[in-house]
Amino acid sequence: MPPSLKLLAIASLCTLLGACTLIKFPGVHRIEVQQGNIITQDMVNQLKPGMTRRQVQFVLGTPLVEDTYNPNRWDYINRLRDPKGEVTQKRFSVYFNGDILIATSGDWQPTGWP
Repeated sequence: MPPSLKLLAIASLCTLLGACTLIKFPGVHRIEVQQGNIITQDMVNQLKPGMTRRQVQFVLGTPLVEDTYNPNRWDYINRLRDPKGEVTQKRFSVYFNGDILIATSGDWQPTGWP
């Protein structure tokens, strides 16, 4: 087999394999993909003003983003891709004054905060 024919055959095979990702086969199970921190309203409701960083980390877990330029802010990000491919993203931030929790912001709000 001539080398140019081998090269053409390999290029054709690579093109066909690459095209397989564009086709969505019916009946194929797609999973839900969750990335980042899993945060629930119940977890957020456990937060109280005056908690220490360790207490907040115990309730919410390790933050996904700790900003080196703003060490008094922790960001928790949750990203979910459903089987249809739709992506939803939620954020939750906690703010500290030194080692003390002073405020929160984002898609969840603790109940009973001033």
